[in-house]
Amino acid sequence: MYLVFTTNDFPWLTIIVVFPISAGSLMLFLPHRGNKVNKWYTICICILELLLTTYAFCYNFKLDDPLIQLSEDYKWINFFDFYWRLGIDGLSIGTILLTGFITTLATLAAFPVTRDSRLFYFLMLAMYSGQIGSFSSRDILLFFIMWELELIPVYLLLSMWGGKKRLYSATKFILYTAGSSIFLLIGVLGISLYGSNEPTLNLELLANQVYPVTLEILFYIGFLIAFAVKSPIIPLHTWLPDTHGEAHYSTCMLLAGILLKMGAYGLVRINMELLPHAHSMFSPWLMVVGTIQIIYAASTSPGQRNLKKRIAYSSVSHMGFIIIGIGSITDPGLNGAILQIISHGFIGAALFFLAGTSYDRIRLVYLDEMGGMAISIPKIFTMFTILSMASLALPGMSGFIAELIVFFGIITSQKYFLISKILIIFVMAIGMILTPIYLLSMSRQMFYGYKLINAKNFSFFDSGPRELFLSISILLPIIGIGIYPDFVLSLASDKVESILSNYFYG
Repeated sequence: MYLVFTTNDFPWLTIIVVFPISAGSLMLFLPHRGNKVNKWYTICICILELLLTTYAFCYNFKLDDPLIQLSEDYKWINFFDFYWRLGIDGLSIGTILLTGFITTLATLAAFPVTRDSRLFYFLMLAMYSGQIGSFSSRDILLFFIMWELELIPVYLLLSMWGGKKRLYSATKFILYTAGSSIFLLIGVLGISLYGSNEPTLNLELLANQVYPVTLEILFYIGFLIAFAVKSPIIPLHTWLPDTHGEAHYSTCMLLAGILLKMGAYGLVRINMELLPHAHSMFSPWLMVVGTIQIIYAASTSPGQRNLKKRIAYSSVSHMGFIIIGIGSITDPGLNGAILQIISHGFIGAALFFLAGTSYDRIRLVYLDEMGGMAISIPKIFTMFTILSMASLALPGMSGFIAELIVFFGIITSQKYFLISKILIIFVMAIGMILTPIYLLSMSRQMFYGYKLINAKNFSFFDSGPRELFLSISILLPIIGIGIYPDFVLSLASDKVESILSNYFYG
């Protein structure tokens, strides 16, 4: 029995992908009004899944091997050679573990949800399966199916448990993401049918395929639009502030922590690996767009009255660093982008969680109506301040080291002239100066002053043990990565080298 669990023949990834959604579907047999039962059942599934994932990766994943590991290959549809093909490498292991960690904490954060809790928790688990499936797919059509599986739960979570304008933001979300999925589907079909009568869906075989330049550019643009909406890259970002502004904060944690990272993952996995020539042509434009995005989102954020919209714009700004890292085509740049994916997953989720817990207490959305909360809720105030510092890249936190490595990536890039590198770094530096301005002004408006203290019937509780546990659980990896980033960098460094050596220096 022990041999079965320690060999690579055991279908670890299939179990990890299928377990959340299949265990979630059993919730239909739980009592309709049993909120407590539903909550603890979902938490147990998430913890079990996280432990299973960690165990499988600890014992079966070799860090020094850039090839695909834990690979599984089962024939699914004979008619057109479609396989259930899963596997992980250094690029996907970090994002899968991040998904497990954030989803477990998001289900814990969703305890106040009582209306239709069975459906709510089932949708969260369905999302979990779709996200892990996307990160571990080795078949391009399976990647597309998992990508789509993830959209419907988000739409329902938004439209049923959102704020006042939830239907508007849910419709906007589905129009943007489903519209961009058309480009993804066209790209998937085009790339798999090119040059042969039989469709080639295996990502390893597609990585060795060579295309005419014009066709490669068309494929690249199609995939870029699909991933730009999800990342989001300006000007396709406008669904994000509306969605975050209306969604329940546990949904916001999943959106900021994992959903945005799927776009960045797709850019590296498909645009960089499969379409290298087009990527080296488009990378200067990615650098320019990423730089504009940092400045634009950082300068738009202070104008937002809605607290969650302000944090959403800070997410857009931080995603700019990832785009620049991917566009730099250097070892430090890409490593920095992957580290920023993990780092921002934690920081974004934590800020939305704290914004949500504050809303639970005061029932105010707009910053100009808040003020003076620090006296009544000192624990939340302390955690919010620490995590704001993490978001503005304070040394010793994960955001600082990720952004620093991206800077090194630009400086060491052989592809750009010195003057353009100086210009990009100068503009990025302005963005980094604007970041503390909107984050610290947000803290000032919420926690300082006298507005709420002088209000009648002003009394509310500070964070309880559940919320404190959740905040500290997210804070620990942020500080851990900040002090010892090698823990995350060592996962992907070999894979990053193999991507760059095969496609750009070969």
